[in-house]
Amino acid sequence: MNFHNIIYEKKEGFAKIRLNRPQKLNALNPDVYNELENTFIECETDPEVKTIIIMGNEKAFAAGADIDAMLKGDVVLAYQLTNQSQRVQERLADMPKPTIEAISGYALGGGLELALCCDFRIIADNAVLGVPEINLGIIPGGGGTQHLPRLIGLGRGAELIFLGEPIKADQAEKWGLVNKVVSLNELEPECEKLAKRLMTKSPIALRAAKTSMRIGMNVGLKEGLKIEQDIFCMLFGTSDQKEGMGAFLEKRKPTFTGR
Repeated sequence: MNFHNIIYEKKEGFAKIRLNRPQKLNALNPDVYNELENTFIECETDPEVKTIIIMGNEKAFAAGADIDAMLKGDVVLAYQLTNQSQRVQERLADMPKPTIEAISGYALGGGLELALCCDFRIIADNAVLGVPEINLGIIPGGGGTQHLPRLIGLGRGAELIFLGEPIKADQAEKWGLVNKVVSLNELEPECEKLAKRLMTKSPIALRAAKTSMRIGMNVGLKEGLKIEQDIFCMLFGTSDQKEGMGAFLEKRKPTFTGR
């Protein structure tokens, strides 16, 4: 596939998706979302891709949406933009393979909302995260008001959303918004190292764990436990379960096939 706004590559079994609009600090627009959606579909259906890393450049992961295109927009345009962004983010959140967000520089507005849909967020010490939409007379429209309170609590979510003030890397880590903070030159190697660790696990078990967690977060505890039980039992019909337990008893590393 030919892309104009992202760079896509496969490396050692994992995919790397790099936003590539440096002149706009990787701001998100309909063209970027179209390319991301096509890339996510490619990653999901490609059996060679086991894990996905998404990143920007040193200055910005993504500094929000293109305000130029939104200034004179009406209600219809707003619905079109949010429908597209939420569709793409839902595809990322529901990706059956582990996803890692590598954040350096600015991750604001839609950029942070996209990052919230990944399983892991590793950030550089120069990262700046926030949802400044309130300062533009609007609110986050790509999931920020829903994902942030679920991740960091209602109070912290309100602090970010109501004030519209960004936070730096150390505060993001303290609040549980990200998994880890590393130096800028360690960011990409750290994400690749995590991707390789994930690739040693059973693909079908990873998918099952992600499904159980995501569905369980949106139902009551009793229903969530039943979902976990059903998925747990289903895995006993897989070759990976037999391989994993057999390898444990034989004191060797398992070789998983995703079956």
